Amino acid sequence: MSVGNKSLNGSNDTFCILGEGTNDRSVGVHHRVGATASHNYNQGKGTVIYLDSALVTEAQVVEKLGWVKGITTNPTLLAKSDLPPETTLQQLAQISPGELYYQLTASDFDGMVAEGRKAFEIIGEKTVLKVPATSVGFQVVAFLSREIPCAMTAIYSAAQAAVSREAGANYAIAYVNRATRLLGDGLALVQDMASVLKGSNTEILAASLKSPEEAAAALQAGAHHLTLPLSILQAMTTHQLSQQTVEEFNKTGRGLLG
Repeated sequence: MSVGNKSLNGSNDTFCILGEGTNDRSVGVHHRVGATASHNYNQGKGTVIYLDSALVTEAQVVEKLGWVKGITTNPTLLAKSDLPPETTLQQLAQISPGELYYQLTASDFDGMVAEGRKAFEIIGEKTVLKVPATSVGFQVVAFLSREIPCAMTAIYSAAQAAVSREAGANYAIAYVNRATRLLGDGLALVQDMASVLKGSNTEILAASLKSPEEAAAALQAGAHHLTLPLSILQAMTTHQLSQQTVEEFNKTGRGLLG
């Protein structure tokens, strides 16, 4: 076993790099006790809005907007791409200004760990692993979050949010609109999650949002971040009265360019 130390971001965290051939189930990168995975992009930087898509053309559109800070994907979205998943992720990683989320599809512990590490090899330091909120999923996050940032996805209870926190997840993902359809009130779910996660390092990412109004309501309910399809992102920037006000100013006023 080969061992090496390095410091990230000027911190005092010490890392042990395990050589190939080890027979134990230790992770590839171990932090000292109490340390968390390196996370240089979006966490802890205020509200972040993501594109929820795996289409490279849509990623190129939001790149030009300047205010969308990352991309989330899932198996269904990846299936809509004409490219193989690995190629899609490579191209999205080049475009995304911040984190790129990949959702694990394996169902057993060893398979999920292997898939998570494979995703990290493809995406690199922008990787956030979306791990389903199942019994084995929580176990995987408790194991992998020491080396790769993780998000628990498909959370439908405050109890699951609490376990996400204890497992070391960076994010807890709530499907707001779907929860409304299945539970009756997706915004109440966000409020309950916010209550149990208050003061922790686990932040709420609201997904399954079908309108600008629902997106804003999720933030008011306690979500830290939003992920939205391109159509909703575009709709968030417009309002009939805004356009009307601009037209009135331009009609009656003047500026540097005439």
